[in-house]
Amino acid sequence: MSERVVIVGNGMAGSRLAGELHARGGDRKVTVLGAEPHRAYNRIMLSTLLAGKIGEPDVELAEAAGQGVDLRTGVTVTAIDRAAGTVHTDDGDRVAYDHLVLATGSRAVVPPLPGLDGPGLPERVVPFRTLDDCRRILAVAGGARSALVLGGGLLGLEAARGLAARGLDVAVVHPVPYLMERQLDPAGAAVLAGTLAGLGVSTHLAVAATGVVADADGVRLDLADGRSLTADLLVLSCGVRPDTALARAAGLAVERGVLVDDRLRTSDPRISAVGDCAQHDGALTGLVAPAWAQARVVAQVLTGEDPQARYRPRPAVTRLKAAGIDLAAMGDPGDGGTGEELTFADPARGTYARLRIHDERLTAAILLGDNPAVGTVIQLFDRGQPVPADRRSLLLGRAFGATAGAQAATPALMPDAATVCQCNDVSKGELVGCWRSGARTVDAVVAATRAGTGCGGCRDAVAGIVGWLSEVDSVEVTR
Repeated sequence: MSERVVIVGNGMAGSRLAGELHARGGDRKVTVLGAEPHRAYNRIMLSTLLAGKIGEPDVELAEAAGQGVDLRTGVTVTAIDRAAGTVHTDDGDRVAYDHLVLATGSRAVVPPLPGLDGPGLPERVVPFRTLDDCRRILAVAGGARSALVLGGGLLGLEAARGLAARGLDVAVVHPVPYLMERQLDPAGAAVLAGTLAGLGVSTHLAVAATGVVADADGVRLDLADGRSLTADLLVLSCGVRPDTALARAAGLAVERGVLVDDRLRTSDPRISAVGDCAQHDGALTGLVAPAWAQARVVAQVLTGEDPQARYRPRPAVTRLKAAGIDLAAMGDPGDGGTGEELTFADPARGTYARLRIHDERLTAAILLGDNPAVGTVIQLFDRGQPVPADRRSLLLGRAFGATAGAQAATPALMPDAATVCQCNDVSKGELVGCWRSGARTVDAVVAATRAGTGCGGCRDAVAGIVGWLSEVDSVEVTR
């Protein structure tokens, strides 16, 4: 009898795992149970959808399809019976498994404020997490002139920028003295706030919300300093919480997330967990690149392709790439650490750079604004490679000397091992190999390698490499 693998969740982690299993073939039946009624979609691109730059079809993810894959959308798993090896669904079905994978993701946090503590949220108050959330925001925004965003983290700022791009007057309220405090330092956040102001997004910092009053005419947000802000729409972006209810009810080991080992196995060896709901070595992910890396490890182990495969988290790089904003942050900006600290700020041009270097390696960096060195900085941080003797080329984004100038001018000197797409771990060498195998357009290379299908931040780099290959590569392809 073929092995039965059941995946609970059809988000970015669950759908990727189904695809990884399907691609490896073998005699197994894969069942994917997704609570959302839609096809799998790229949650990272929802802010671009909110801005009106793309349509819903553009956020859909390619799904595993065909023999051996049973995808059921709009089906909620209500319980796990570990003894019987089955999951129960809200439509009364019981689905048997030999191996179960939890990819339940996380849920938006709704702050316990007066006005938000009822059984449901008011019509004009919407969290920003799912495609349905995005649809609700757009429905209200269509007749709105102003919006408030509660939360100045990465997702909140992406929502704010998206709504501003639609012409709304947007204000962000954040209880911390500066924006994106997990990724930025106060100086960098101040430059970012200035950039946002120029794009139509004002900020109210170091002030907590104390209550919400919403009716058919609008929303009022009361603040701890006695002020009240009014708007037509309130978007909640107050963080997320791993969805561990199923795992906890089934008696699995749970802390902040579902505890997993290096093979992504839970306390029950017949059950794995990947993505936002999984807690590995004390850490939660929250980003697409580690979720997809975890899916790959589980697929390698379950199919026997590599029974010794282990998940090894790589240093996280956070990108905020919205119209008019380009930000990359890596490492812990609040950790003073040891070694060199280099900074450069030009608030008038929306530019800020900070590097921390220890033993000739980058341990943290913030790059805000137009900095051509951002790709090089990410590579050095990700690979732990030595930094150049002249730090200015990294800090200021321009080369000092002929060698650095040559590197900045062409992909030719980029090593094949350099990672171009962080989300999917695609190297320059893989892109070149794909080109030489017959993919002759950016779309064809993206389809074959998945580069650029995560956060989209590397799409320009992929296009640049394809353009360079079209000019310099003369390899004939035979079929």
